[in-house]
Amino acid sequence: MTDDTLAETDTAAPPARPNDAASVARRLEAILLILDEPQSLVALAAAVAAPVPAVRQAIEGLVADYDGETGGPRRGFELREVGGGWRLYVREEYDDVVGEFVNTQAPSRLSQAALETLAVIAYKQPVTRGQVASIRAVNVDSVVRTLLARGLITEVFTDPDTGAIHYGTTDQLLVNLGINSLDELPHISPLLDDGADGFDGEVLR
Repeated sequence: MTDDTLAETDTAAPPARPNDAASVARRLEAILLILDEPQSLVALAAAVAAPVPAVRQAIEGLVADYDGETGGPRRGFELREVGGGWRLYVREEYDDVVGEFVNTQAPSRLSQAALETLAVIAYKQPVTRGQVASIRAVNVDSVVRTLLARGLITEVFTDPDTGAIHYGTTDQLLVNLGINSLDELPHISPLLDDGADGFDGEVLR
């Protein structure tokens, strides 16, 4: 074998993968099974070495297949677009089954204080630690550190005048909630007491 032949062998491009719908869908499924976070169409196309239109078509086909629209059974999981990307999720009706199993294996839940702090940040962001503490009427330093460590909130910016750090939620929270944006959070106004029923007991003078 000549040096020229060796050079050609070393620089030869990997063999092209077939881009028919079935082949792309199978490669896509293999990638989707190992994803921890949603991936965009572009990222998935790069992962399976296929054009974006072919990946989009494959995703549409997989969604229909998992939903039982192609003659097969409806699966216990679904392919859903969340946070600007695609990932496999357990169907909502099986959340309790999976939740019970996960909790028996490795229970790890946010405390009530952490959930309340996270809710304040989600609805009021960008918000400072002091503002959250004022709303909750308790010190939230340790809780904020926990939420930062979990990747559920992040430092958005620092006020140049006061030095106060403003916090906001991350895409990881959207992923955990299974929503695309904060606009999908439930409105809290209907849950609040508007005072229409007046005060119980005597009026303070």
